This record gives sequence, structure tokens and C-alpha cells, in this order.
Amino acid sequence: MREASADAIRSRLSEDDLVLDVGGWGSPFDRADWVLDLLPHETRGLYGYDRSTADERFTAETWVQRDICDHLPWPFSDDQFDFAICSHTLEDIRDPIWVCHELQRVARAGYIETPSRAEEQSWGLQGQWVGWSHHRWLVDVVDGRLRFAMKPGVLHERDHFAAGHAASLDEAARVVELWWECSFDVEELLFVEPEELHAYLRDVPGTDAPLLTGAAPPARARWWHR
Repeated sequence: MREASADAIRSRLSEDDLVLDVGGWGSPFDRADWVLDLLPHETRGLYGYDRSTADERFTAETWVQRDICDHLPWPFSDDQFDFAICSHTLEDIRDPIWVCHELQRVARAGYIETPSRAEEQSWGLQGQWVGWSHHRWLVDVVDGRLRFAMKPGVLHERDHFAAGHAASLDEAARVVELWWECSFDVEELLFVEPEELHAYLRDVPGTDAPLLTGAAPPARARWWHR
């Protein structure tokens, strides 16, 4: 999570606010009272998180280990939490739409952060491919609506930014942020024709940098199967 956003969250919370971190295993938010994640409490903190010095409010008893996409209601009541955080998780999982609906059910407000398309469509972040290898989704926020599009394999051939583009972005441009209260709109974008897909891939919010577009798609070719 961006440090500026973490500070903004802490500043808005009162001591009595109940906070949930969804998917926070790699770097759990220490102000969270509860954490919900696939992996166990004792393995937390992969990403530069020193649990020996962290001032954690959650405990092993308030760390709930489960699959957040299993289409069973999370073990919390409606509006149980004053605030919910879901940072750098939705782009990884198989059903972010379900998770977004559960976030809105169990919390009255929250913060969502994912990589921006300006970063995710960049070549060479990890190796000789586009974006992060384990990410399934491209994510936008448009007019307050959170939008997901499947990250297509064709992106490694075309419609991506050249090597070095991500390094040119400032911290804010590398992420998408959604602050929400009460509820928010969420959708998955579906593309039937290749022209629709490539038009979407070429319309990247927040940057005017040129894309490596390659050749035009074959007329009426399908990139999906029934």
C-alpha cells in the first residue's frame, strides 16, 4: 500500500473503529483488528514486513484463514467493520467481483488499491513479459466504478509499454485507488470482438506514453471459445 494512503487511513480512524484487512498476508496493515487471508497468521509478512517490531492490533485469534473467493459469506456480520482495506489483492484472485460484494456487506467504508494499467501493461517488471506474472486482471476506476478486465495473453505480444516505462512512473501513477463509503459499483468488462479488446488495451488512463501496438488483429477473428 502507498505510505501516503496508509497515513490517510490512520488519520481518519478513531481508536474505537473496527478495521478489517482482506488479503493482507504479505504486508498486513498493523492497524487492522482482523485479517482475512488464505495463508496462516504465523507466515505473515513476506514483503519487507518485520513482525518482531510491528505494533499489531490483530492477533492469531482474529486472523481468519480461508479462501476469500469460495462463494460462501465471510464469517462476519453485515456492517460489522467501520473500515475495510483490500490492497494489492484483487488483481491476484479468481473472483474479485465476489470479494467486492462481500467487502461492501461486512464494512461501512473502505480503501482498495491495485496496480494501475500504466504499470501492469509495462514490459519487464519481473522478466521478459508484461506486468506481474501472477496477476490475472487489469484494473481501472472510472467515475467511481471499479472495473476488471481479464489480462489477456496477447498483451505480451502487443498493446504494452516498452521496457523502462514503469520505472518512469511516480508512486501515485503506479496504482489505482478507490476510497468508498456505504457502497461502490463494480463490473467485469467482457470483449467479444478483438477490435473491442485492443481498443480497451490502447486506452490506458493516466499516461500519454506510446504503446507498442503491433499489427492489426485479423478481421472478425475470435480470441475466445465457447
